[in-house]
Amino acid sequence: QLVVEESGGGSVQSGGSLRLSCAAAEIMLEHYAVGWFRQAPGKERERISCISGGDDHSTYYRESVKGRFTISRDNAKHTVYLQMNSLKPEDTAVYYCAADLGYPCQDGVWEFAEYRYWGQGTQVTVSS
Repeated sequence: QLVVEESGGGSVQSGGSLRLSCAAAEIMLEHYAVGWFRQAPGKERERISCISGGDDHSTYYRESVKGRFTISRDNAKHTVYLQMNSLKPEDTAVYYCAADLGYPCQDGVWEFAEYRYWGQGTQVTVSS
């Protein structure tokens, strides 16, 4: 059984929106930092955003998604969301969420820190 699992992927036209969810089983996700990553065919995995756990609500975004994507969490539902607006064909990829009890979502480390728990991914396809 996966510790974290993504959902909400699909196919949309350019300019459309999707909301991805990262739900946790067996762990209390509110204590964990959660990161969103994506991997397009033939390309390396890239990290998109992260949100800190606990009382720290810091968030970070890669430059190409700033202003279009928003990460948030609903602790009552043990879920982290990635709201994606103004989607572009270049956003097409398999999207993954990952969780870690450490501090991977902090200034200076968020762009390369490791995560312990990974989901299997959800496909997002944006057509022009």
